[in-house]
Amino acid sequence: MRVRVLFFGWAHDVAGFAEECVDVPEGECLQHLIRHYAQRFPRLQDLPLRAAVNQEMADPSYRLHEGDEVAFLPPVSGGSADNGSEGCRLCLLTREPIHPAEFVERLKAPADGAVVTFEGIVRDHSRGKRTLYLEYEAYEPMALRTMQQIGSEVKQRFAIDAIGIVHRLGRLRIGETSVLIAVTAAHRRAAFEACHYAIDRLKQMVPIWKKEYFEDGAVWAESEEQAEVSPPQAAPSRSL
Repeated sequence: MRVRVLFFGWAHDVAGFAEECVDVPEGECLQHLIRHYAQRFPRLQDLPLRAAVNQEMADPSYRLHEGDEVAFLPPVSGGSADNGSEGCRLCLLTREPIHPAEFVERLKAPADGAVVTFEGIVRDHSRGKRTLYLEYEAYEPMALRTMQQIGSEVKQRFAIDAIGIVHRLGRLRIGETSVLIAVTAAHRRAAFEACHYAIDRLKQMVPIWKKEYFEDGAVWAESEEQAEVSPPQAAPSRSL
């Protein structure tokens, strides 16, 4: 049977490609695939790596099926968790500049007495070096669904009206907005607390990775794994 395998973040750099299709024996479990890639690319064993099957985090004992999509996911910035359902009024991934004022206007309602926003911007330094620019990549379907889960969790915990989250992908220049979270509520305290909670959860949960580019090379954020700056290439189908 054939499965599709995706690599993100530093795992993408270690493998040297973004995706490939592989043939695995009938009835094999995810652990079989994990061992295969650990042997093929030993550096994958040096850093923590999780696997998702069909956009859901999966246990190594999961039995693979024809057409499954397996994604190898490095840690995002802070940890992992799962919860929630539909809840984010505006959840977007974009490769275009983010315009905070326009985004907030789409969320506000007459009953709101407060709007709180968090805007993450690209700074000009990191790790004691001058940053040239950043690149963000995401496991996009899973990222959007997780953003919705965060929205649902926030609405359950705090007395808010609406929450919106938008994250940039691709190359960002210094000073550009990388992520925007906006929360509307009748009262300011709930809006402040909900916004703070939401950005922390986004950093923990959402499969988005940041690559920082310096004058002497590049590195994936939240990892000491140095990576060559080269575009990924799709690989042909393979058999295990």
